[in-house]
Amino acid sequence: MKTPENSGYVKRTQKDYSISFKLQVVQEIESGQLDRSDACHKYGIQVRSTITQWLRKYGTFDWENPTKETVSKTPEQRILELEAKVKLLEKQKARAEHLAE
Repeated sequence: MKTPENSGYVKRTQKDYSISFKLQVVQEIESGQLDRSDACHKYGIQVRSTITQWLRKYGTFDWENPTKETVSKTPEQRILELEAKVKLLEKQKARAEHLAE
């Protein structure tokens, strides 16, 4: 039976990775270049939870307040948005009518 000692398997710990390496992995994930699974495969990290710990420690996401707070818009802001949407729809309608002719 193969044991970890004679199979070439090396158990790694958090301390085996440099801070700069961890920050690089976190930056690649947060920028959308990789997801956690891809990072594990690319860099030989054994479990995704290791990367999750790095994201919590070094990432920009606020893990303490994961819900986004939506700021309510004033009635004036809402009216301006709706007016802009109406203008856009009117332009699209005119363009569609022009193309239909």
